[in-house]
Amino acid sequence: MSYIDIAPSILAADFGYLMRDIKKVEGHAEYLHIDVMDGHYVNNISFGIPVIQSIRKYTDMKFYTHLMITNPEKYIKAFADAGSDNITFHLECSDDPDKLIEEINALGCTAGISIHPDTPVEKVFPYIGKVKIILIMTVYPGFGGQGYLPSSNERIAKLRRAIDEQGADTIISVDGGITLGNVKEVYDAGARLFVAGSTVFNAEDPAKAIEDLKSCATLS
Repeated sequence: MSYIDIAPSILAADFGYLMRDIKKVEGHAEYLHIDVMDGHYVNNISFGIPVIQSIRKYTDMKFYTHLMITNPEKYIKAFADAGSDNITFHLECSDDPDKLIEEINALGCTAGISIHPDTPVEKVFPYIGKVKIILIMTVYPGFGGQGYLPSSNERIAKLRRAIDEQGADTIISVDGGITLGNVKEVYDAGARLFVAGSTVFNAEDPAKAIEDLKSCATLS
């Protein structure tokens, strides 16, 4: 079976018991997804560096830090120093993505690049092989609990073909609206790293929810 994983998004966790919720998914997922929102690029404010620093002390999960912020180049060192393992920024927020990718790598993190649902997927093709992760937003960024945008499947499939044609190992990640009911079609389209917030943390057993998502995705 080819690579597949679920990245639980702490945006859907209970912030009164954040580490309790994180401990529920340890050992069942490689990445913990951390949505950083600035109230400017998206119309919501989530959390930032102090939260990452705090939870870094208590878990060895890889931090997949998704910067939904303008001027990400101003903050990547701080997010790396806070304990991020992957820093993913939005194509729409960078004037020089290649330079930013180099800077992220130089800080000892892997780089990722994400695109808004209204951005043509072809815009990320030049970064295939340059980044660890390409993150396709499958909802409009800013708030959790939204429904999956059906048009995303075609975008994922286009990116999958481009990656395969280049023989690259860039991982296609998706963020938004992933459920047990649609994860297989998204996997079949070509995604391999699924950000899941509500589906995981709203479940009675978050660890089981992760394993169920993986199983549903790869059903023959």
